[in-house]
Amino acid sequence: MKFIHTAKTAFHGLERNKSRSGLTVLGIVIGITSIILIMSIGQGAEDLILGQIQGLGTRTIAVIPGREPSGPSDVAQIFSDSLKARDLELLKRKENVSGLESIMPIVFGSESVSFEGETYRATIFGGTELATEIFDLAPREGVFISDDDVRGRADVVVIGAKVKEELFGDSDAIGKRVRVKDRSLRVVGVLPTKGQVSFFNFDEAAFMPYTTAQQFIFGIKYFHRFIVEAESEGAILRTVEDLKVTLRESHGITDPDKDDFFVQTQADLASRLSTITSVLTLFLASVAAISLVVGGIGIMNIMLVSVTERTREIGLRKAVGAYRKDILYQFLLEAVLLTGTGGIIGIGLGAALSFLAGLAISQFVGVEWKFSFPVSAVFLGLGVSGFVGLIFGIYPARKAAEKSPIEALRYE
Repeated sequence: MKFIHTAKTAFHGLERNKSRSGLTVLGIVIGITSIILIMSIGQGAEDLILGQIQGLGTRTIAVIPGREPSGPSDVAQIFSDSLKARDLELLKRKENVSGLESIMPIVFGSESVSFEGETYRATIFGGTELATEIFDLAPREGVFISDDDVRGRADVVVIGAKVKEELFGDSDAIGKRVRVKDRSLRVVGVLPTKGQVSFFNFDEAAFMPYTTAQQFIFGIKYFHRFIVEAESEGAILRTVEDLKVTLRESHGITDPDKDDFFVQTQADLASRLSTITSVLTLFLASVAAISLVVGGIGIMNIMLVSVTERTREIGLRKAVGAYRKDILYQFLLEAVLLTGTGGIIGIGLGAALSFLAGLAISQFVGVEWKFSFPVSAVFLGLGVSGFVGLIFGIYPARKAAEKSPIEALRYE
């Protein structure tokens, strides 16, 4: 019996029970749709995160206090006070860090900003005028903080677009005074709508001199970050090593394993987060794949019922010359057709839902989410659905092929 004839026979066998075949395929459709949806959203999330990191520029290096976390239990170690004013002065010296172009200390936290009865919980950033270059924060109105503001611990603040909208509405904010804690600060600038920039949403931020934030807002004498810019991409590795050596000498550290700080480049962060998102996506896809196993068991069950119902048909075909392998291929092909059809529908449905999910995230979360549909997801969907049909179709197909033609013809 030729393959084409076997395929036609298998197709007609499924066509005779359209409702049952459709319900059987549903389990595979749900499984493949879930996998495609998770892979697409996972890729979109990875693209978004890497885009946010690249927003700081490839020459940017972050110096973070505390020991670098190696697992979930180490996360608390990054909340440290190890970066001090003395460290900042040492790192500014060219003889210590030859590849350094600029350095900006940062302190940050969440505080309420109020104006005439209106209050908004904003992210407070303390930094320097270098933020305009590093974060591309040119004000839409007014001016940014200056070096004189930093040296003089000036009571000035630059607010984000969301903060301005919540506190001032359509009225002018420049020159008005807002209160943060018990401090009155004059608004000197308003930022344009920026959204997320390397995990920071500057629309919801209030930016002020770090000296002002340290002394009057947070009451601390240390820094939460040093943001360093290297002279060139080629100087990044040398700059990283100089940063480490200088801070170890400043902190009296001789064993690198006992560092109370860690240095992170944009490439390091991108690689690490890419690995995390990939592993997380794989894990979630594996969980979704459980539904494929359930769907496969359903197909095996339906195929066994079909074998029983078509016992006389099997006996008749064997009586007129069909071989054991012909019966085996027919029922195996029916199972693969069921799962393959479910795979194709699941891929299309998963792509559509991924696109809609991307639109919803962009609309309601306010991030620039780009729809991503990995080509590998298509091959994975088709491959997995075909494999499930093959695996769970073997047993029913063998049961059909092993039936004796004489006993099958006697079956009522």
